[in-house]
Amino acid sequence: MPDHWHGLVELGDESLDRVVGRFKAAVTRAMNRTSSRSYPVWQRTFHDRALRREDDLKAAARYLVANPLRAGLATSVGDYPYWNAVWL
Repeated sequence: MPDHWHGLVELGDESLDRVVGRFKAAVTRAMNRTSSRSYPVWQRTFHDRALRREDDLKAAARYLVANPLRAGLATSVGDYPYWNAVWL
């Protein structure tokens, strides 16, 4: 998505706050390296939703993968370069 990121993350021993913080830092560093910009990319907060049952996992993955279609960024799932999910 052009102005936000949706992800389905399986947590190990690290907290979600730590995982999201590391992700945001890595993306910001990569963006700053490839351009002349040096300002924040992300908002400080994030929204999360915990999945509880295995059945919910596939439905959540399908919902996330279809977001570019709903936003009009692609005409089919395979047209969007970041569409894949290991849970599908």
